[in-house]
Amino acid sequence: MSSKAADIQRILNDLYPEVPIPLQHKDAYTLLVAVVLSAQCTDERVNQITPLLFARADNPYDMAKLDVEEIKEIIKPCGLSPAKSKGISGLSKIIVEKHGGKVPDSFEALEALPGVGHKTASVVMSQAFGHPAFPVDTHIHRLATRWGLSSGKSVEQTEKDLKAAFPESSWNKLHLQIIFFGRQYCPARSHNPELCPICSKYGV
Repeated sequence: MSSKAADIQRILNDLYPEVPIPLQHKDAYTLLVAVVLSAQCTDERVNQITPLLFARADNPYDMAKLDVEEIKEIIKPCGLSPAKSKGISGLSKIIVEKHGGKVPDSFEALEALPGVGHKTASVVMSQAFGHPAFPVDTHIHRLATRWGLSSGKSVEQTEKDLKAAFPESSWNKLHLQIIFFGRQYCPARSHNPELCPICSKYGV
């Protein structure tokens, strides 16, 4: 690990020794649904909507029975509701039919579910099952580029660069720490690098 990566990790560990998962959930299934809803939507908004949705169905068996239109109406405030409602309904049916009602714990099986891309699968693998993964969303992509840890050519490249820069044992915690740091110290707009604990040292 480079001295810069080690120093960035030290700063993040000092600021965020404990990192709660920002999306409220009770198991792998409710986390999966929450992550699907979080695409282009804030965690705060998702956390307002999921209790309403999970009051109707908090497991794949009950969700698969709901009409797609009913799901769509509940999740409308999260945006992209036509696609997300179809995805949630479809993945619930497949989990029931192919996986015995349990969320699968492999990238291949998760990414085969409708509405589930690599980032969503990475979040579930790391936070629900504890497998090493480094989910890269737009915020982590932006900060990794800003700190010179990645070329920023693509989200896929950023994931590879961050996995190479930090020890595997730290990935699951680190991706949450970077998200929290970005919100508090390193926003996309109106950012003052001189006041940022990391950009003041390593910003590019």
